[in-house]
Amino acid sequence: MSDWPDDDVILYDGVCVFCSRWVRFIAARDVAARFRFTAIQSPYGTRLSRTFGIDPDDPDTNAVIHGGVAYKRSGGALTVLSLLPGWGWTRMFFIVPRPLRDAVYGLVARNRYRIFGKYDECFVPDAAMRARVME
Repeated sequence: MSDWPDDDVILYDGVCVFCSRWVRFIAARDVAARFRFTAIQSPYGTRLSRTFGIDPDDPDTNAVIHGGVAYKRSGGALTVLSLLPGWGWTRMFFIVPRPLRDAVYGLVARNRYRIFGKYDECFVPDAAMRARVME
């Protein structure tokens, strides 16, 4: 885990249909607008991804910066979910050993384009969400 000055930033693959739906899922439930989002393909997202060892040209994970720490793979997804109103119960999945959680996460991540599809370019957020996107 590494430090980063911005907090509660979610890094995601902007051309991945599944990843973009994940961002919309979070935004719809994050009533306090705690989280901000950046696509790995954006200038800010590319810099952030490289800092945390994620290849921006072939991303294999999402990440969230929370409390100044970067959480990736299953830890990132569970951290985000557990901070959403009404989703705190997802913390219980942290008892599952990380190698097992990350193996399941990796299976989905490796097959996400094949299963869910891929956009030709990053999805464009609606006006309400645009203020929460970091470029």
